[in-house]
Amino acid sequence: MLTAIISITVLGSLFGLGLGWASGKFKVDSDPVVDQINEILPQTQCGQCNYPGCRPYAEAIAQGDAEINQCPPGGESGIQALADLLGVEAIPLNPENGEQKPKSVAVIDEAICIGCTLCIQACPVDAILGATRQMHTVIAAECTGCDLCLPPCPVDCIEMVEVPRSVDEWTWPKPGNRIPHAGIHKLPETSG
Repeated sequence: MLTAIISITVLGSLFGLGLGWASGKFKVDSDPVVDQINEILPQTQCGQCNYPGCRPYAEAIAQGDAEINQCPPGGESGIQALADLLGVEAIPLNPENGEQKPKSVAVIDEAICIGCTLCIQACPVDAILGATRQMHTVIAAECTGCDLCLPPCPVDCIEMVEVPRSVDEWTWPKPGNRIPHAGIHKLPETSG
């Protein structure tokens, strides 16, 4: 019995050392440009860009296989940030990939939900909790608003609800016509 314990301990130690050596020897460094592009992307994992997630889309942009305008959730500000990073001209969002919408989250009407788990299987970020034939609910903080849970729902109990903007997300509007040195916007002229 004691020899079996010692043998397993020695084997476990040898395997651990081997794995430690292999992880240092065969380490794959990621491309820093891909990492920077991926940080700009909204991480919705929605697939609207025609790639299975934000990281594959970032890799395609870095390799020159995809344009910077294929991400509706990132919108015009995302395109501008990508253009600035890559030193290219910003181009309008490609309408074939969708249109930019306000941030939203899925809300499940738990009274109608039949517990089929199809929405759980479709969610790319595991934001839906539930079990077979049990009510389901969405973890709002995890939901990216990708809409991928809507098509598989057989009873249409899921609704996308716009997330109200908080003070943290609010930005100043771009300056319009200003009166010089006064910092006051000119009011639009009205006819009549």
